[in-house]
Amino acid sequence: MKNSSRRGFMGKAFGAVAGVGAVAALYAMKKTWDPLPSVKAAGFTTLDMSAYKENELVTEKWRGKPIFVLKYTPEMMSQLTEKQKGRTISVGGSDYMVTLGLCTHLGCIPSYNADEKGFLCACHGGTYDFTGDVTKLPPPRGLDIPPFKIEGNTLVLGEVGPEYSQMKETGITL
Repeated sequence: MKNSSRRGFMGKAFGAVAGVGAVAALYAMKKTWDPLPSVKAAGFTTLDMSAYKENELVTEKWRGKPIFVLKYTPEMMSQLTEKQKGRTISVGGSDYMVTLGLCTHLGCIPSYNADEKGFLCACHGGTYDFTGDVTKLPPPRGLDIPPFKIEGNTLVLGEVGPEYSQMKETGITL
């Protein structure tokens, strides 16, 4: 510090205070952009898969959207094609259909007919089979499968597990 004048010291002190203020302002901005803990908690839904009954559609809620959960009967499993088996989620020795309950055409909520084992979207007459695959147009693709992770006998919606990653790689879901 050859030039140790008062003006030089004041410049360095001001620079240090401005740097600390800038870092504090950036930290405060980042904290306001982070989601609240309540919002983060709403991003995950845990489903106990042992509570579901065969061929009985249950509508759960995840991120404000309906989630269809359908436990397959042995008869339903025997009717599945290889393509349909790819949409099946196996948890605790039972097989399930877990999809977003929104038609992929216009976002209507399809209704399930347990006798016919299929879904009907009343908006434009599109139908899906019991696996959520399209059987009658206009829906462009099957019902979407939400991100999930299997932990023992529970299904955690909102987390990506290896089973979901494999479905995504093979093009079964978006």
